[in-house]
Amino acid sequence: MKSKGFDDYETFYKWSLEHRDEYWDDQAKELHWFEPWQKTFEWTTKPFFKWFVGGKTNIVYNCLDRHMDTPVRNKVAFHWEGDNGETRSMTYEQLYVETNRLAKGLQNLGLKKGDRVAIYMPAILEQIIAVLAVARLGAVHTVVFGGFAANALRDRIIDAQARLVITADGNHRGGKLIQLKNITDEAVAETPTIEKVVVFNREGLDVSMKEGRDIYWHDLLADIPADTVVPCEQMDSEDLLYILYTSGSTGKPKGVVHVHGGYAVGAYATTKFVFDIKDNDIFWCTADVGWVTGHSYIIYGPLMTGVTSVLFEGTPAYPNPDRWWSVAERFKVTILYTSPTGIRGLMRFGEEWPAKHDLSHLRLLGSVGEPINPEAWMWYRHNIGRDELPIMDTWWQTETGSIMISPTIIQPLKPGSATRPLPTIEADVVDKNSHSVGLGKGGFLIIRHPWPSQMRTIYNDPARYQTYWETLPDVYFAGDAATIDKQGFIRVQGRVDDVIKVSGHRLGSMEIESSLVSHPAVAEVAAIGKPDELKGEHVKVFVILKNGFEPSDELAKELKLHVRTTVGALAVPEELEFTPSLPKTRSGKIMRRVIRAVSWVSRSVIPVHWTPEHKTYPYHCVPDYKNRSRQNLVCSCFYSRGHIHLVTM
Repeated sequence: MKSKGFDDYETFYKWSLEHRDEYWDDQAKELHWFEPWQKTFEWTTKPFFKWFVGGKTNIVYNCLDRHMDTPVRNKVAFHWEGDNGETRSMTYEQLYVETNRLAKGLQNLGLKKGDRVAIYMPAILEQIIAVLAVARLGAVHTVVFGGFAANALRDRIIDAQARLVITADGNHRGGKLIQLKNITDEAVAETPTIEKVVVFNREGLDVSMKEGRDIYWHDLLADIPADTVVPCEQMDSEDLLYILYTSGSTGKPKGVVHVHGGYAVGAYATTKFVFDIKDNDIFWCTADVGWVTGHSYIIYGPLMTGVTSVLFEGTPAYPNPDRWWSVAERFKVTILYTSPTGIRGLMRFGEEWPAKHDLSHLRLLGSVGEPINPEAWMWYRHNIGRDELPIMDTWWQTETGSIMISPTIIQPLKPGSATRPLPTIEADVVDKNSHSVGLGKGGFLIIRHPWPSQMRTIYNDPARYQTYWETLPDVYFAGDAATIDKQGFIRVQGRVDDVIKVSGHRLGSMEIESSLVSHPAVAEVAAIGKPDELKGEHVKVFVILKNGFEPSDELAKELKLHVRTTVGALAVPEELEFTPSLPKTRSGKIMRRVIRAVSWVSRSVIPVHWTPEHKTYPYHCVPDYKNRSRQNLVCSCFYSRGHIHLVTM
């Protein structure tokens, strides 16, 4: 920003909208290109487009090769900690060596540019190596979350027409053994395109190995020396990098396509810009590589910036509720990027657990995955951020590829708000005709112009991709409801189908949930709309109480009054049901569609939100905070083929 002569973000942001190509040219020039691009941006046939037209690159070259002639070569790329507490570190040079060796092994199996590879592995360093080796060869990876069952893996393999699967014999997560190879065998039995299965021996399990198809990782690499170099395939900027399937509650998996050029530029630029990356940072994104957050901010973004990262195999509360804080202390983490679900889950165990650890190395916090409720925001800032650290509350999607809306370290913060769009991102809140609704009014969150890291299509289903641009006229429809306040700060209310329309007024489910969770008796809430002949819809809420509180008619009345005083009479629930649990996706998001569709609720718990006074806090200011302990178990469930399945986290 200062290099362009700007001293304040607002002026710089306005400049970026008027000089979009120049901004992205500058970011792209910091990366390596085998051949330069001839044109920065081009609409082909709307809504399809290209970035860095004619440019040749490979994202893996920018993650590894370009660092080999710099001091980054000897820097730790990843500190890793296993579920059982074992640790391991790998430098950039070691990662480069192992990526080349595996690339050669895969090449020996016949893998070539354009082939699709499914990666179904635990959070170990070999998972990172597998992703990089596949992309190095110009093949296309589809990473499948290691917690998914065989049918989910099978469906993704079939849709991608993958030739090869890379997996492990098994792994422990939260102390429980997951038989990954057995699950893979079940999936592959129904996937005719799979020719080879590469198995990393993580646990030393006695697994079935099908002759001619299955090969152990160590056998594949046995005769490949450490000085092996497989040159990066020179990829057109628009060549496929990966397919990532979104985790909806119903329907066919949706394969989001990202490409080498624009995705690399977007992931790189946002990593350094949002997180203010320094040479000595230790960056920890707690996501799983199976989600887009793991792609962009565990693997590609951090490696392109040359920062040291942490990779963790376990769960936040195993064997004790201070596991995350122990990892952060051990590796002297300076940037922690995590999810509201994770924060809310740990809040329940109380403040004494983070207080046991030295977290003084932390200098910046982040939030990702869903809007963070202000109560969790303040707990996070108070207990982890020492009442002084900025929190980058980021909004983006699998489809966007990289962060779109987020604070920066030079901007004020507001609990519950992702604040302002990043440079060139022309975000707005509009009505059904794509007209701005104005400040303080609810509407649809949209973006008016493509950006480099945006998905290019839905794999094998371009018509499905077009709906993102055709649902509302000539804009990208994010599927979220939002408001913009008088300061221009955006507050995402949740998915549009989670908005409740009462007597013609739109209410965000998050707003009602946030109100209820601010009550000292409430741990978690889900709010839904139910058909109402008079009002169109009325509000029903499912409430999980904190330990020490019991359901009662008196408490129900008190909670309804609380909503009335904090949100307004229109939002008061007509129905309030106490429940021990709520269904959620594997990534921790409340499945309100499932709640609306079925009356049965599984044994799981999901955190919620609170609506504060609309104040803006500079990052060095301390909002009022009341100490509260939380002590509940965290489980989850997912919805598949008409059934809700319980999963212990």
